[in-house]
Amino acid sequence: MLATRKIQMVDLQGQFKAIQDEVEEGIKEVLQTCQFINGPAVKDLEKGLSKYLNVKAAIPCANGTDALLVALMALGLEPGDEVITVSHTFVATAEVIALLRLKPVFVDVHEDTFNMDVAQLEAAVTVKTRCIIPVHLFGQSVDMEAVMQIANKHDLYVIEDNAQAIGAEVTFGDGSIHKTGTIGHIGCTSFYPSKNLGAYGDAGAIFTNDESLANKLRQIVNHGQRQKYTSECIGVNSRLDSFQAVVLNAKLKHLDRYNSLRREAADYYDQHFAGVEGITTPKRSSFSSHVFHQYTIVVEGDRDAIRGILSERGIPSMVYYPVPIHLQPAYSNWGGANGDLPVTERLAYQGLSLPMHTELTREQQDLVCKTVIECLS
Repeated sequence: MLATRKIQMVDLQGQFKAIQDEVEEGIKEVLQTCQFINGPAVKDLEKGLSKYLNVKAAIPCANGTDALLVALMALGLEPGDEVITVSHTFVATAEVIALLRLKPVFVDVHEDTFNMDVAQLEAAVTVKTRCIIPVHLFGQSVDMEAVMQIANKHDLYVIEDNAQAIGAEVTFGDGSIHKTGTIGHIGCTSFYPSKNLGAYGDAGAIFTNDESLANKLRQIVNHGQRQKYTSECIGVNSRLDSFQAVVLNAKLKHLDRYNSLRREAADYYDQHFAGVEGITTPKRSSFSSHVFHQYTIVVEGDRDAIRGILSERGIPSMVYYPVPIHLQPAYSNWGGANGDLPVTERLAYQGLSLPMHTELTREQQDLVCKTVIECLS
């Protein structure tokens, strides 16, 4: 028998109820003032994000893909320059590299954290390497202290893809604590509705502690302009509308609580799956907190058959990401082949993400766990 409420991968309706009055009041104010783009709500979001992340500059933009694109544009890279990243991520991470006629270079990931295997990073550096894009996948950080050491050694830029880990914290060897997205030269995030901090449409932001880069980023998102009708560099149109800023301002106040609820749900999953043969639960890194944008297990056996049974019983699940980027047709020019990234390829065939959001009930999780375990019996 199904749980009382229908199980969702992400329950945005339930989350909305708690902030409905504030969101509706803010939207009404935007409608009354007609300041639809870069209005007061956007300025408030800039301040709120800067304070929350303890970063000097937060630049809102239209979406997470634009955030990555604009970040690369600001670095002045040349066609053919190499950018090292991972293949086990959403295609946008590599897409922006290709759009700028740069060369994506892929390294493998850890099978327990799903994040960049930094031990492979330095071997991938060549004389053409200019930038590293570590992806904080599923809610916890790459080993950023090691990444920055390699970047500093080889004079490389670092752009953090923080689309899935806003609010996660990294502890360095000296005891200092840093929010993901604020450690590299530039950090980028997405506020796609399903994110831990999600808008009600497309939205994104870019972060930096470098004042010169901040000025450049602000120009690029606004057609390369500091002064209206005077473009000092090639830019794009990637401004955030005020409606989305209203939603994000309301949610930002609750982000730490949202992330705590996700951690509690992940711990509950862990307890149920502990010792179950055929299931590997996600590892928590010693140096990073985890905000569980996704709860992703690795299953032995026919992953897709398990998904089918879950679906029949009204339980959603997802596969992130079924075809690694280095094996995608659009990226064949860069020579990717089966076997190049064995861990990435294994996770593509055996990774399974279960429902994870702030409104999950224990009853729902009990049903999810029971059904997954039965599938493996």
